[in-house]
Amino acid sequence: MNTVFSPLATSHEVYEKGLALVVDDELSNRIILKSLLKKSGYDVIQAENGADAVQICREVQPDIVFMDVMMPVMDGYEAVEQIRKIDLPYFLPIIFLTAITDEDALSKCIESGGDDFLTKPFSHAILKAKMVSMERIKALHSKTSSLTGQLLKDQETAESVFSRAVLAKNVAENKYRKLLQPAELFSGDVLLTAYAPSQDLNVLLGDFTGHGLAAAIGALPTSEVFRAMTQKGFNTNQILSGINRKLFNLLPTGMFFAVQFISISSNLDYITVANCGMPDILLLDGQTGAIKQRISSNNLPLGITEDINFETIVTRVNINPGDGILLVSDGVSEARNSDSEYFGQKRIEQAIIERGNHPTAFDSIVEALKSFCRDAPQDDDISLAEIPCTKEILPNWNTISAPSKQFTPALSVNDPIEFNLKLIGKRLRDSDPVPMIINQIQDMEGLNRHRRRLFTILTELYVNALDHGVLQLSSELKNSPEGFTKYFQVREQRLSSLTDEFVSINICSQSSKGQGVIKITLLDSGAGFDLNDYRKRAHSESSPLFSGRGIQLVEELCESVIYHSPGNCVEATYHWAEDDNVDH
Repeated sequence: MNTVFSPLATSHEVYEKGLALVVDDELSNRIILKSLLKKSGYDVIQAENGADAVQICREVQPDIVFMDVMMPVMDGYEAVEQIRKIDLPYFLPIIFLTAITDEDALSKCIESGGDDFLTKPFSHAILKAKMVSMERIKALHSKTSSLTGQLLKDQETAESVFSRAVLAKNVAENKYRKLLQPAELFSGDVLLTAYAPSQDLNVLLGDFTGHGLAAAIGALPTSEVFRAMTQKGFNTNQILSGINRKLFNLLPTGMFFAVQFISISSNLDYITVANCGMPDILLLDGQTGAIKQRISSNNLPLGITEDINFETIVTRVNINPGDGILLVSDGVSEARNSDSEYFGQKRIEQAIIERGNHPTAFDSIVEALKSFCRDAPQDDDISLAEIPCTKEILPNWNTISAPSKQFTPALSVNDPIEFNLKLIGKRLRDSDPVPMIINQIQDMEGLNRHRRRLFTILTELYVNALDHGVLQLSSELKNSPEGFTKYFQVREQRLSSLTDEFVSINICSQSSKGQGVIKITLLDSGAGFDLNDYRKRAHSESSPLFSGRGIQLVEELCESVIYHSPGNCVEATYHWAEDDNVDH
């Protein structure tokens, strides 16, 4: 290699303007250009052909290259193409030097990777102008690269915080199958799971407008509302209403949040479902794997308008243990292959029907999607989850021991706290007092470890008072295949016709030295029920008991449960201590 190195070529950082590489097979051309470059503040390194220039760029990494076109061994076109394949950590300007004036040849200089060209002979003024232009471009490129690097670093930090704040608090992570495949670093899709105090499992799959950081920005407030309201025991329509209000006040015009929301009952007998602007939710039969039911969207996505009545949107669907629930974002059906064909809903359902050796519908869909898209670019975030309706997906209530019935706290008569709440007529239809009361008790006594038990006790007492006391609903309605649907239809009809009916709740709490007692009294306007008849049926082996499980559960958790004649007034006493071994 006949290469001339400058004595300063050990590190181009010490040069005034950097290191210039001159590539030309004519020595006189190299000498003239070297002289001009030195006057402009560059140090110069030389090469006689394109092959030497490529090796120098790999080893020395110059700051600017002046490349002749016609040279032996390797011409300038090929040399520039090879240089552009080198992974340089900076922008390297390349200016072609040529005596050719043919327009096609000059165009080829740019097409092969050059940034500009000079026709021989060239003047010092034109050369200097070209160098100033390249220096300006290089400085801009350097600044852009620096900003891009900082942006990527910031995004990685934000993504780490995002994952811990939004996704890390999900429950039952290893109990269901999911595919979350963002189109960029951030995803506009979000999958959230949380347990309610009732032991129901709430699952939300949502899709913000667009994708990337801008789309993901709403996931943080959404997850905060979802988890806070789930933990406090709010029902599905209340949680959706809370998220909608939050997003309506936060999201810019034109941005919204499509949602699939399911709540799996702790008894695995029904699910509460809402679909707002998303593809169909599919209920899969646990025995055959076939599609049992489709729950289509019946409402606008969240964040568009504040005036949404979610009570009319939420539906209840009967399930059997072992059934599955398939949630998908539109990124699945709208995924495209190299021919710009969409995967489509039909292929999703075909994969469910023809799942072959795949253990789940989820696996079959993922494999079909992978085979369909192959290496085609991903346009949108892809999210898919199959939630099994099995006892493994739910927290095990049976692992929670009942409180000791021998505990008798020493209380001062001077420190009771008491409050009353009475719901009349349409308030019984529009309000759920349980989360509000639990939060009040929590604020008064700080009973976080006992929140779940108290929620269960109060929920069972209130539902019995409202459904079976005020509304006179029979649990036997639930025994048919369409039982829950019919039950809740009748329930809604009777709720809409309430006028003077009521449920009154009294809470009295006393505490002293880390222990206490809470007395819960409910009175309803119903006719009451025959407690002795319930006892008789509960102990009858020949007559299975389809109702009254709530009474038994409350009696197991409380120190005492007393029903006053004629059965429309119940008084439950719960003892607690701060050091109780309670699973909360």
